[in-house]
Amino acid sequence: MNLRLYDKEPGRILLERDYSDYFFSAEENKDQITEHLISIDHFYGKGFYREIYFDGVHIGFGKANLADKVLLGFESDFETIEMHFALKGTKSAVSENFGGTVSFQSNLHNIIYANGMCGDMQWETNHISSCEINLSPKYFSRFLPQNSDLFEQFRKRMEKKQSGLLSTTHFGISEQMYRIINDIMRCRRDGIFKRMFLEAKVIELLMLQLEQASGNEAFQSSVRRRDADKIHTVKEFILQNLDASYSLIDLAHMAGTNEFTLKKGFKELFGTTVFSFWNDAKMEQAKHMLTDQDLNVGEVSQLMGYKNQRHFSAAFKRKYGVAPSHLRKR
Repeated sequence: MNLRLYDKEPGRILLERDYSDYFFSAEENKDQITEHLISIDHFYGKGFYREIYFDGVHIGFGKANLADKVLLGFESDFETIEMHFALKGTKSAVSENFGGTVSFQSNLHNIIYANGMCGDMQWETNHISSCEINLSPKYFSRFLPQNSDLFEQFRKRMEKKQSGLLSTTHFGISEQMYRIINDIMRCRRDGIFKRMFLEAKVIELLMLQLEQASGNEAFQSSVRRRDADKIHTVKEFILQNLDASYSLIDLAHMAGTNEFTLKKGFKELFGTTVFSFWNDAKMEQAKHMLTDQDLNVGEVSQLMGYKNQRHFSAAFKRKYGVAPSHLRKR
């Protein structure tokens, strides 16, 4: 089971893996979990790619900051189901297996069946971020519903071993999906407990994908690509500045847009308001600090930008139904 990703121009190999068959077998090494972190530092940009895999499941998450467009070649010799989440940026892939070009822009997801893929992939924007979760066909088939033509067509595609997408139109990544992806990437458990946590999150994420697809909620955004990029810039800024305080006008001007476009576009892309997203992200980070780090409630309150600890505790309880002191790491 081999995977190669290489730069088409100089022919430099960026990633080459010869995966043991066990990671696509649900019968052996149930407790084993493997992780890799690859740093990318080339003339065309910098970034990283992180892998976590165990029986039947492979999780990959990567980010790259590029100086220009990059053309890559890819080859794989195994059969897989990929849950693909394009978190940021635009990229496209050309392969005879698909019979055409498959393109993803920010905030889109789909499910892909791939059988011995090879072709070219182009990263078209300066900032690329994505999460890809690959499942063995046997693992995935346990969860594929039988209640729609869409799922039945995908099942037949798998049986005929014809690579392709679940839906010809991509779906929008919901805020709930973003939260689960975030939980997966910052999981600090070890061994079997980490495997149990990750598998539960992967199944939950797959459930949301299939549920959205069953409702035929294909993503048709009225937000222009240029505006969408600016709105994603605001989202990233918020996540990097959870303790700060800015008005909607400040955020809009920072991204080079106006208040109306930001307000309307953010709700359409992420299904929530700017400040609801900010507050939820702040509470999620606070919860992480309380449960996984040796910080008390006062310290977390201050780190989250609250001047009054009582206000923080009240906001936390509204979100989770319990006081933050009940979650503090013992």
